[in-house]
Amino acid sequence: MSRPPTLTLPPCARAYRLDTERGAFAVHDAHPDGAPIGTALLVPGFTGSKEDFIALLAPLAAAGFRAVAVDGRGQHESPGPREEQAYAQRELALDVLAQARAVQDLGSGPLHLLGHSLGGLITRAAVLLDAAPFRSLTVLSSGPAAIEAAQQTRVRMLIQALGALDMESVWRAMRELDPPEAADAATPPEIGAFLHRRWLNTVPEQLIATGRQMVEEPDRVAELAATGLATHVVSGSVDYAWPVPWMDAMAERLAAHRSVIEGAEHSPNAERPEKTAEALTGFWSGVG
Repeated sequence: MSRPPTLTLPPCARAYRLDTERGAFAVHDAHPDGAPIGTALLVPGFTGSKEDFIALLAPLAAAGFRAVAVDGRGQHESPGPREEQAYAQRELALDVLAQARAVQDLGSGPLHLLGHSLGGLITRAAVLLDAAPFRSLTVLSSGPAAIEAAQQTRVRMLIQALGALDMESVWRAMRELDPPEAADAATPPEIGAFLHRRWLNTVPEQLIATGRQMVEEPDRVAELAATGLATHVVSGSVDYAWPVPWMDAMAERLAAHRSVIEGAEHSPNAERPEKTAEALTGFWSGVG
């Protein structure tokens, strides 16, 4: 679960609902002082939300990029139905394409797509449906196929719990399983309250359906490579969901640009935002 270091939007950003042909989505939208040299659409991961990218917004805008971070359907402040089929990967990918069209309608230069963790699988699926809207795809802390075996076991346990218990009960059970370093005492109260609120706001069927995607995802790297889209694989120096060597190998198969953010783990966007923004904007500037 990503933990944003702050919940305060920088002055360059505002929160609103982005209207698309597939519904409205809660977003944080950051603009540079002048005309953007490009736009980044940022898609969060499992149990995540747009807030996971707050620390990236100011440095991306300072580098000249508009950045739009979105809550997917059923995530936090974007509503979603209580039906698992509504969160099939294809449906979520079609949402991303609709968001891309809505963002492009506002006219802010070439569009760069980024997906964090689960968002990497969803954005890959979107590109495989239609790569035309995008100048590039960045896969952040996301791998070639299903997550690592031990993490699959954890996600299957969560899916089972979500099918049997209410969201508050599952939250309490997860907190009991947290390692000592993740205890509430180590988390600022406002961040802890946000994580709890976000969890309760997330539609359980969204978590069940997307959790299954993370444990069942096939290897689609060859399909992605065949699109010819410029790709960037970014990770921390340690990752528990997709081991770093898996992402190294995926980058080689894609002939992708590769960035490793030292001192970060599964959420470089929140853990080392300045270094992550530097890697992202360097890549985006290079592909135009």
